[in-house]
Amino acid sequence: MTIIGIAGGTGSGKTTVVRKIAEALPPHCAVVVPLDSYYNDTSSMTEEERHAINFDHPDAFDWKLLVKQVNELRHGIAIEQPTYSYLKCNRLPETIHIEPKPVIIIEGIMTLLNKKLRDMMDLKVFVDTDSDERLIRNIQRDVVERGRTVDMVINRYLEVLKPMHEQFIEPTKKYADIIIPQGGENRTGIDILCKYIERLADSVKG
Repeated sequence: MTIIGIAGGTGSGKTTVVRKIAEALPPHCAVVVPLDSYYNDTSSMTEEERHAINFDHPDAFDWKLLVKQVNELRHGIAIEQPTYSYLKCNRLPETIHIEPKPVIIIEGIMTLLNKKLRDMMDLKVFVDTDSDERLIRNIQRDVVERGRTVDMVINRYLEVLKPMHEQFIEPTKKYADIIIPQGGENRTGIDILCKYIERLADSVKG
């Protein structure tokens, strides 16, 4: 079993990197565990309280459940992965059944923050992208997918995303074995990473 952690700021291109890695591996070889699925269950909170949560702070995540389920996958045990709604700011009752695969990819802004999680990883990757580019991607995504206005996205970036990135995400770069600059646009870097992961997975199988 090979476990890969892929971190980077919101809008850095992590998802693109993960998709290209999954495509480069043999079919049905990898499973992706998104950190975004592991926000805390906020069912006991009011709607107003939920909307006031800083979802870019480490305290917003259910690290205990994430570590437990990654560990189960590592030992060949299937999991029921939680699902999350950005519109409701809460975990949904539905879960996703995930079977263990030879390669487990954990992807999210703070994937490299938690030491217990890091210690399970065979490879740690940080996707590094210019802050202006990340802001543009945030605007494009949040306006289309989450129904926010451009002003809302910019205000959130300045008040929340930027300071949280500087305080919690950027420092985790020091834990990375590999840093991919320019995010999903770095075809050469992603290609080298994919080939390395293929060899890593082959050595585990062998």
